[in-house]
Amino acid sequence: MTRSMAALVTIIACLRLVMPPAAFGQAPKDAEIKSEVPAFTAMHEIIYPLWHEAWPAKDYAALAAFLPKIEKHMEAVSRAALPGILRDKVAAWDTAVADLKKSVAAYKAAVDAKDNDALLNAAEALHTKYEALGTVVRPVLNEMADFHASLYTLYHYQLNPFNRVAAADTIKALKTKMDALNRAVLPDRSKARSDAFAAQRARLSKAVDAVVAAVDRAEDSRVAAAIELMHIEYEKLEQSF
Repeated sequence: MTRSMAALVTIIACLRLVMPPAAFGQAPKDAEIKSEVPAFTAMHEIIYPLWHEAWPAKDYAALAAFLPKIEKHMEAVSRAALPGILRDKVAAWDTAVADLKKSVAAYKAAVDAKDNDALLNAAEALHTKYEALGTVVRPVLNEMADFHASLYTLYHYQLNPFNRVAAADTIKALKTKMDALNRAVLPDRSKARSDAFAAQRARLSKAVDAVVAAVDRAEDSRVAAAIELMHIEYEKLEQSF
């Protein structure tokens, strides 16, 4: 074992002593591994007609009439809790929710003042902030969300304490999902980051292969170290956006 690998194994062992273990023998609930916040999704029912119908038609009466439903949805979004798989995005979510609240307040002020120009601007800002909140929840690629669901199960439910039998099945699934992710194509809105994404995806794929190789023959500490590195490489892939 190299000196750097030995150091990483030691660090991971120490972290696992302080990390709360997942419930023994349990698997995450479906809602916990879905990158979805129902209150956010429900708000789209008012955002869609606002942006695609009333705003382009400059239908000020319709825009004003949307206010009660907008406020109701905003209240629900403000109370919403993120699922476990999005636990590392709480700070970004809270910031985006605060920005959305400000846009709702500006929308209300425009309606109260009967200022049509301000109302159009407020509606555009509301749509923009809603979309910004969506980037916290929705993955850039469905293949990333699919990969992350299995990675979450492995990292938070099978690594501490290490369950080699269950982990082996999840790692097999991760390899299949990595193959799908390697074939995935970025949407046009993300094309500017294609090179950085491709480079980091290659590093993640290499890390996945290392985990696959380790789980069959390496001791637990080496497998745990490989999983930790794979988790880090996935986080870096998300950060490339």
